[in-house]
Amino acid sequence: MGDYFERKLDDKRRLTIPAELRHEFTSGVVLTRGFQNYLHLYPKSVWDEQVEAQLQGNILDEATADLNVRFRMGKTEGEIDGKQGRITIEQHLLDYAGITRDVVAVRAGRYWRLQAKG
Repeated sequence: MGDYFERKLDDKRRLTIPAELRHEFTSGVVLTRGFQNYLHLYPKSVWDEQVEAQLQGNILDEATADLNVRFRMGKTEGEIDGKQGRITIEQHLLDYAGITRDVVAVRAGRYWRLQAKG
């Protein structure tokens, strides 16, 4: 269960994080577009320590600029709902990933890939 889970979004676009994984997100959550039609879900601490550092790069480097656009466009930050362990996913991110209701989450190192169940 630690590297994969499936859930249905509720009517308010909320995804329930399994209880055994919630400790990963005590710093908060960051959601971004992925490299293709999926989303990246980061613990805020991982975003701050690893992703943000990589996005700084050379200010005139086009690859760095492209990464900034990819990961900052539509980026949202939030907290896990304490009682239910839920996060809200903005509609524009769901549209980007083609997610309507069923979500598949797969660990990709220190972050998660969220995609539509296909």
